[in-house]
Formats: sequence, structure tokens, C-alpha cells
Amino acid sequence: MSELDFVSEARLVRARFVSGSGHYESVVRAVMDAKVSVWIATANLKELLVDDARMRMPGRRRSFRSVLEVFDELAQKKVDLRILHAGFPSQAFRDAFDAHPRLVAGGLALRQCPRVHLKAVIVDGSLLYLGSANWTGAGLGAKGDRNRNFELGFVTGDEALLDQVQGIFDHLWAGGECAKCGRRDVCDAPLDGP
Repeated sequence: MSELDFVSEARLVRARFVSGSGHYESVVRAVMDAKVSVWIATANLKELLVDDARMRMPGRRRSFRSVLEVFDELAQKKVDLRILHAGFPSQAFRDAFDAHPRLVAGGLALRQCPRVHLKAVIVDGSLLYLGSANWTGAGLGAKGDRNRNFELGFVTGDEALLDQVQGIFDHLWAGGECAKCGRRDVCDAPLDGP
């Protein structure tokens, strides 16, 4: 049995329930304002365009840009950026990523594990999103209401839950399950390897 097999004791947790564009407003906006760290776990990783009011020109209602531009600015401020994902990122993500030398040089750390299916976003060690949404525009409510996925999740600042999820993320990030993994044959680069 793995340390990832558990059922915790029931307890009260203060949380906000989010759906649809609520993901964008509560999760993506928090990521854009991060000061210390952004850790993302997702099965599917795609390019994401964000409406960034800081870039809005006079007379324009919206100003969209790649979230990787935001990540590049966060990396410049030494924010710890990590994405743990299952499959290869979309071509659009890879192209946008490659256009940011600071991210490529380690400003945004990417690790792939084919068994990752959890969806979590941890911002500054103080905000936690857990839910069904992948790190995609359709998942996080960035697409129009006729095109986005039907997703549910919750956002909390509960310290015990934050500690537990950060511990799980860090365990996976460090390759804690790799040695006993039954899918090493389909894993390009096991996380516990050199």
C-alpha cells in the first residue's frame, strides 16, 4: 500500500465551491497575483490566454495574453513555478513556452508523470484549489460559456489541507512513487532518475 492510499478523518473545512468561470476568477486570478509560489498538478496542459487588466489599453474592455507571459514575469520576481503534468503539453503551450528563455532556463519547472490525474493549484502556500479542472482554458472557465467544460471544485485556505496536498505534490515531484511504479515502461523520464 502506498502512502497515497488513505482516507483522512472527517473535519470541518472552510471552502468556496467553484464552477464554470468561478475557476477563472478564483484560481487563475490568484495565480496571476502570486508572490511566492505556484504549484500546479494537471493531467492535461495547454496554452491558456488570460485577460490581464494590467495590460489593458485605454478604451479596451479586455486585453488577452498568454499565461506564460505572466509566468515569465513571476519567474523574474523569483516566484517558484512548478507544473506536474501527465501528458505532453499542447503544441501551442510548447511554442509559447519556448519563446520565453527565462522559463526554459528553469523559471518554470515542468515534470511529467503519466499517472498524474489530480488537479490542484497551490498559490503562495495559502490558497488551494482541488477539483476536476485541468490547466486548460476550457477547464478553467477562460472559454466562453458555450465552449468551456463543466467543472467543479473548491478553493480553500485551510492550513492542514494545504500542508497535506503540498506534501503529496512534493512527494510526486521528487519521484517518491517512481521506484515501485508499474508504468515505468511508458515513462520517458522517471522523476527519481538522474
